[in-house]
Amino acid sequence: MTTLSAPGLLLRPFRASDAPAFTEAVLESLALLQPWMPWSHAGYSEADALEWFRFTHAGREAGTHHEFGVFSEDGGRFLGGAGLSQFHPTHRNCNLGYWVRQSAQRQAVASRCVKVLADYAFSTLHMHRVEISAAVGNAASAAAARKAGAVWECVARNKLWLHGRAVDADVFSVVG
Repeated sequence: MTTLSAPGLLLRPFRASDAPAFTEAVLESLALLQPWMPWSHAGYSEADALEWFRFTHAGREAGTHHEFGVFSEDGGRFLGGAGLSQFHPTHRNCNLGYWVRQSAQRQAVASRCVKVLADYAFSTLHMHRVEISAAVGNAASAAAARKAGAVWECVARNKLWLHGRAVDADVFSVVG
């Protein structure tokens, strides 16, 4: 399976043994995740994590998305998740998303993920454009995109669906 590295980070597909650390990170980070990541909730469990892992593995096999767990360089500490999805083969573009656990924020984890995943999208998946859509108001996600060198392009109206309603999003791009 594909493993990627960025300075101080290891990105790899999820393993069942990651479920306890993933669940702990979600629960630790609920206050930061819930406004932007509707899948996060107070009752998040290891069963939820394992269901997500199965979904990511099926998507990788089908070629519909490439999701990674983000770990410290030695693989010992779970830091968050990041991935590529919404592939448009005709126009060779895709979406890039990420989240970082609360205790690992403000350490450039997300911006390092953006850089390594954009490079992977260009060099391995032969994409020419990677988009990052951050709901308007998600300052941390927008800052990570900017720090990674993504260019802000616009506010796209009704771009994302969060908590039962359409919301506007800042759209950033990295081009190869």
